[in-house]
Amino acid sequence: MQLRLYNTMTRKIEDFYTMEPGKAKMYTCGPTVYNYAHIGNLRTYVFEDVLRRTLEYTGYEAEHVMNVTDVGHLTDDADEGEDKMVKSSRESGRSVWDIARFYTEAFFLDIDNLNIVRPTITCNATDHIGDMIGLIKRIEENGHTYNSGGNVYFSIDTFPQYGKLARLDTQDLQSGARIEVDGNKKNPRDFVLWFTRSKFENQAMTWDSPWGEGYPGWHVECSAMSMRYLGEQFDIHCGGVDHINVHHTNEIAQSESATGKTWVNFWIHGEFLVMGQHKMAKSKGNFITLRTLQEENYDPLDYRYFCLGGHYRSQLQFTFDSLDAARKARLNLVERVHELRAAVDSVPALEALGDKARRYLEEFQENVTNDLHVPKALSVLWTLMKDEAVPPADKLAVVFDMDRVLGLKLEDVKEEQSIDGDTEKLIKEREEARAQKDFARADQIRDELLEKGIELKDTPKGTVWKKKV
Repeated sequence: MQLRLYNTMTRKIEDFYTMEPGKAKMYTCGPTVYNYAHIGNLRTYVFEDVLRRTLEYTGYEAEHVMNVTDVGHLTDDADEGEDKMVKSSRESGRSVWDIARFYTEAFFLDIDNLNIVRPTITCNATDHIGDMIGLIKRIEENGHTYNSGGNVYFSIDTFPQYGKLARLDTQDLQSGARIEVDGNKKNPRDFVLWFTRSKFENQAMTWDSPWGEGYPGWHVECSAMSMRYLGEQFDIHCGGVDHINVHHTNEIAQSESATGKTWVNFWIHGEFLVMGQHKMAKSKGNFITLRTLQEENYDPLDYRYFCLGGHYRSQLQFTFDSLDAARKARLNLVERVHELRAAVDSVPALEALGDKARRYLEEFQENVTNDLHVPKALSVLWTLMKDEAVPPADKLAVVFDMDRVLGLKLEDVKEEQSIDGDTEKLIKEREEARAQKDFARADQIRDELLEKGIELKDTPKGTVWKKKV
């Protein structure tokens, strides 16, 4: 299977290739741990999980590195511009280190609940300050920095390709991204590699460095840690589209200025989750956490299914009605898998599939390898499920293989589900009535159970039931 992916750098869907045969080296921007991740953040992690699963599905060994941003938290008495972790620390009485640890654990609980495969390597920024200092020294030695106002700045004028990812016009400093007002900068787009001073005093986390006691700029951590674990050149860098104009643009500039090499071959970005006309964001106060959904009795996999229904490069509109529809569809899928399990004794190997089942599987593969077109792939799955010409055993084999990419835990669906004793007695009574050809009583029991939300289906292996969605 040839995987094709949209590369933000070229603005084209391209045949994917790797530097090392059979191994895909992938870096994804991780959480900033001052608060819970909202479901907009989590949509990006679901997309990146589908990408990793697809890489492995198509035969690659995925080496996946993700950072955790637990550094750069400022203290100041005024709320204006104050770092939210410090504010949380003050209000809770816990240290910034405890806050970072708490929200890191909360984040990993969320991704586990969403059945997101954990990265091969997770690296905390606070454990890699030495790597960041080492990278800044290389950039400095290559003539790309200046010191001003106590801080070390990257000079974008020394890197002619600055803005190539975002296609910025460096002559027009007002194009695109927000530009911080900083009188120490020679160019408004220059950015800080190391702070010893900022407009905020009494920084809570500081380290010794060749430039004085301070802390690293935000952009440098991803460059330093990705190169520490993946090397100076690797295959894929992922994140949200909001990182293109500033964060990823600055990462490229500092990384390639240090090494003189092309840093990353494929840049892959996920679009926003939106509510109304706006992206979900903590700063706008319109964010919902996975815990919020769980408190409303949604399964985290309902939200995963919802995310699978939108292509990763398209904005996805969130409403509770659409989440309800996703939950209903997922539960219907689970029930169909339950019925299939009850109808078959064993699941055949893919090599033993009939022609029709194989065509469905091939169509699914064509969609997921065509820039991760999961919505179309889901449509193929549902068409398969409704096709009575495909034997149940073949259906189950194909569905389980599809779920290697979808990640809906369909292989965990068991034949048995719990029902109360009275319901179980009624089902047995109906079976006895059918055996005695008392079809009137059998139909009566069927109707009684249907009113209770239990649907019955008679199969060659006996009567099976499911809860009505």
